[in-house]
Amino acid sequence: MAPGDSTHQHLVGLLYRDHREWLLAWLRKSLYSPERAEDLSQDTFVRLLGRSDLQETREPRALLTTIAKGLLVDHFRRSALQRSYLDDLAAQPQALQPSPEDQAIALDALYKVDRLLGELSPKARAAFFYSRLDGLGHAEIAGRLGVSVSRVRQYLAQGLRQCYVALYGQPQ
Repeated sequence: MAPGDSTHQHLVGLLYRDHREWLLAWLRKSLYSPERAEDLSQDTFVRLLGRSDLQETREPRALLTTIAKGLLVDHFRRSALQRSYLDDLAAQPQALQPSPEDQAIALDALYKVDRLLGELSPKARAAFFYSRLDGLGHAEIAGRLGVSVSRVRQYLAQGLRQCYVALYGQPQ
């Protein structure tokens, strides 16, 4: 059963009918905003539309919970990133603060960088953050991660590439 065919859409419709209220109640327990819970519930079912393995689903609530948890993690990470950015802006003099449009553009870029850095291995991500946020040198990072200095250089190159892709797209 391929995503987009009528049988697939019917199955998603059945899952929606049978489990939407349950999922919404589950999400409301994790969120302060009923509107946000509604959005994440809808996003969960939209994700189902792209799946081709729904016929084999024996535990639909487990599947819905897994998808919704991933969306919750994304939501909380985006919220924390936004809070951090806005807190940093509030500490700046009013004359140096960007326009609301520039703030939205910067936040969008931060979300993209965060998402792409999240695709790195844990060691590559840690090396990148040790370098960029903590200002550690290659040798110190290598010692903390238990890898060679050349491996640290590779990790940093991976992180920089992800930042480039987030900001400018795939290199030609």
